[in-house]
Amino acid sequence: MKKIIVVIVILAGAAAAGAAEKLTLEASKELALKNNIEMRNGRLETDAARQAKRAAFTKYFPSVSALGMDLRAHDPLASVTTQGGNLPVYDGNPINLAFPTQFAYFPSSTMGFMKSMRFLAVTAIQPVFAGGRILNGNRLASLGVEVSQDKERLARTEVLRSTEQQYWQIVSLAQKMKTIESYEALLRRLLGQVEDAYNAGLVMKNDVLKVKLKLSEILLNKSKAENGKALAIMAFCRTLGIPHDQGVELADDLAIERPPDALRVDHRAALESRPERRMLEASVRAETLKARLVLGESLPQLGVGVAGMWMKLDEAKAGTNGMVFGTLSVPLSGWWEGSHALGAQKAREEAARNTLRDGEELLLLQMDKTWKDLTDAYGGLTLCRESEAQADENLKVSQDGYDNGLITLSDLLEAQALRQQARDQLTDAMAAYRIAMVDYIK
Repeated sequence: MKKIIVVIVILAGAAAAGAAEKLTLEASKELALKNNIEMRNGRLETDAARQAKRAAFTKYFPSVSALGMDLRAHDPLASVTTQGGNLPVYDGNPINLAFPTQFAYFPSSTMGFMKSMRFLAVTAIQPVFAGGRILNGNRLASLGVEVSQDKERLARTEVLRSTEQQYWQIVSLAQKMKTIESYEALLRRLLGQVEDAYNAGLVMKNDVLKVKLKLSEILLNKSKAENGKALAIMAFCRTLGIPHDQGVELADDLAIERPPDALRVDHRAALESRPERRMLEASVRAETLKARLVLGESLPQLGVGVAGMWMKLDEAKAGTNGMVFGTLSVPLSGWWEGSHALGAQKAREEAARNTLRDGEELLLLQMDKTWKDLTDAYGGLTLCRESEAQADENLKVSQDGYDNGLITLSDLLEAQALRQQARDQLTDAMAAYRIAMVDYIK
């Protein structure tokens, strides 16, 4: 008895492990945001922009540099030659200084120096005024972080949109598969009835062939739908950043929760929160800051610094020294060129403003279009629901008419085909409305 229980537990555990966990839409979105390549790259770009901002901030602090040198020459780099001759000798009597009577001979000689030298200097320069380039450079770096964050938000929106679009596409294909399977089961039952009637001599063989032909058509459509679903699952797994698995099952269905009126917002107000608009506005600010940087190239630069030095020359004793200094650089010859460069940058700034205005209009047009697409999709969904109800009623009447011998088999097959077509159209309409909702909410 214990062995039987153990076997049952093992089999139950294997079945649980082999059962595919159904993915909800929210779980799919979380996986996509975590694993998608676009999201990863977006986070890396934002981190790179933050590092660039920190690098720009270091320009506020002194620039420290060190210089060292160790020189060894084959011959002295400089020399001093002294002429030989008689040198007066002082005998201790100040009177004899003007008219010396004793002399000492001094031979000529040559003395070399700088055959070896060791030198070490450390310098620190603090910028006092750099034409506003440090301040504007930091502002431009901060703006780069904002743009990267907006790009990341835009990538997040696109990833979520793509995930939801692919999710509903797979759900739509799965729903179509159910419709095809239902139609297939219906045709197989009908084929059995027609074959029985043919064997009893009640119908002609042509009726059997009609049903078989329609069944072959359905099986071909089923194969195409299965292949389409497999490809859709492959793309979906790539978007989610998970290994490809044909056994992926989705938990949500295409049931519509709300009409489009509940989603309507003021498009002018929504424009302010669009990352695309903020990025266009940031491009204008960036061009303005670049113009200030160009202007700063033509302005004087002022700095103060300190330096400490250690030096040992030849055999002399090593010594140290220190200094404080100031630097002033005035680009006299750069003013002419700078005026033209500033004019070119001002033109780019105005072009960015024009792009911003045009982009705002395009974004408003996009929102108006997605709203129209959403309402059109909902109207199409309403019509498809009515068509499905009519197709169901038509099939019921046709089935009763065929059972009572009032209509032909061809009429019944046509009614069945119309119902399948109506259900497929309803599935497409529901998926289209779902995707239109995603586009508008974006």
